[in-house]
Amino acid sequence: MKTNLIFAILGCGSILFSALGANAQENAVVIEETAVTTTDVVECKTHYSSSWRDNWFIQIGAGASLPFVDYDNNMKDSKRHFTAVYNVGVGHWFSPYLGFRFSGYYGKIHYDYIHMNSAQMANLNFDIMWDMTSSVCGVNPDRVFSFIPFFGVGGTYTWDFKGTNPTIAAHHGDLKTREWTLPVSAGFQLRFRLCKYVDFFAELRASFYGDNFNNIVGGDPIECNLSAIGGLSFTIGGRQFKGYNPCDYLGYINQLNGQVNDLRGELATTAAALAAAEAQLPCPEVSETTIVESPLLSTVRFSINSAEITDREQVNVYNIAQWMKANPEAKVVVGGYADKDTGTAEYNMALSQRRAQAVIDMLTGEYGISSDRLSIKAYGSDSQPYPENDWNRIVIFAQ
Repeated sequence: MKTNLIFAILGCGSILFSALGANAQENAVVIEETAVTTTDVVECKTHYSSSWRDNWFIQIGAGASLPFVDYDNNMKDSKRHFTAVYNVGVGHWFSPYLGFRFSGYYGKIHYDYIHMNSAQMANLNFDIMWDMTSSVCGVNPDRVFSFIPFFGVGGTYTWDFKGTNPTIAAHHGDLKTREWTLPVSAGFQLRFRLCKYVDFFAELRASFYGDNFNNIVGGDPIECNLSAIGGLSFTIGGRQFKGYNPCDYLGYINQLNGQVNDLRGELATTAAALAAAEAQLPCPEVSETTIVESPLLSTVRFSINSAEITDREQVNVYNIAQWMKANPEAKVVVGGYADKDTGTAEYNMALSQRRAQAVIDMLTGEYGISSDRLSIKAYGSDSQPYPENDWNRIVIFAQ
């Protein structure tokens, strides 16, 4: 029966990791296609990081254990006995996918070997945990359910044997009254989110031992103890990981590239005009100096459904303020826009008005630009200056 149990667990494990391998290959293809079609340089993949101080958890639980050890009774019938087991552990998730924990167990084992036998057991395991749900379905800190396989190694101390006399002799010739064993274990945990800091978990663990686990040698060379635990897991500070995807900035980079291309075109036009003027030298004297205004290249981008100026975009407001201080006679039109994919036309018109007003408030309030030099224009989503709709959550400056 122990052999069948082992083969069944190994079979389930092979199926699980085969499915994982197939999914990993599929994800790799999708990522490669995204990298080729989106950009030849940037891989559009979110990377997560976490401080070692975050994502620690403590778990407490209780359940039952069932030993699969040597048996020998008059009826030649295998009898298994459930006993209570108690658990406490501490661990850390160092990414949304992988973590580790130290988990301790205490309980008794009951089994038949000629007579009813029992012993006390204490166990400490080091486990590697894999959040399979996040790996397959993507990272979601608010996910209610997660499936978490794990495997580990540990140490078990068994003592207070009662019933049939042990069959293992100590070094001095007497029979041993306690045992140290080093189990290898595997299992899975079902985690249910109750709130940001507390989860309910239910897990099943199979621990595999040498034949001396119950201080009786005979029969199969491998013994097993199966345990089922339920309890609560408390995450210190809540689960939090910082995500970064380089493709989040591609739209902004493309906008800057467009501005660079515009400058190159203007530079080429100016160079051609300069060459034509040099061909007509000597030039006649002019009584007035013509001042050519520089184009207003700064823009202010906004998040979806927001009129708040982020820290990253405040530098563009600062640049316009400095330009206006350097050109005290210049007046600027602040034009607000919204993307047409979200919201109604009426709502987007009001949103674009708020975005333009937020920029004017910063220019007048923080940088002292006179409001007489600023005018506001709300375009809503009726006008889309950029081909990508999400680029149009923007304020554009014009003279």
